[in-house]
Amino acid sequence: MQAKRTKRSPATGRSRTPKAEALGRYVVADSGICGGKPTFRGTRILVADVLGQVARGMAWETIVEEWRGNVAADAISEAVRLAREAFRDHAAQYTAPEYVLERAQA
Repeated sequence: MQAKRTKRSPATGRSRTPKAEALGRYVVADSGICGGKPTFRGTRILVADVLGQVARGMAWETIVEEWRGNVAADAISEAVRLAREAFRDHAAQYTAPEYVLERAQA
């Protein structure tokens, strides 16, 4: 019985094993792309960059245009939803005393 062969990239000779993790329909994290930071599927557009545009109040239609249609409104919606879930699930880490600069007066 022959050993299973791994596909290798002709340019680099490295193995091309799947490293992508789907975080949603549009958002993926691939250790071989952008250091494993979340990007939009099929692009090198960082989710954090698009969320920054959303946070600055940029209209989603403008964001879609700025990325030349490579990031759809549905993809932005998914990124916002994933960010919300991450914040909800990990908010306690950011309210720990070492992260709070000054407590609000009650």
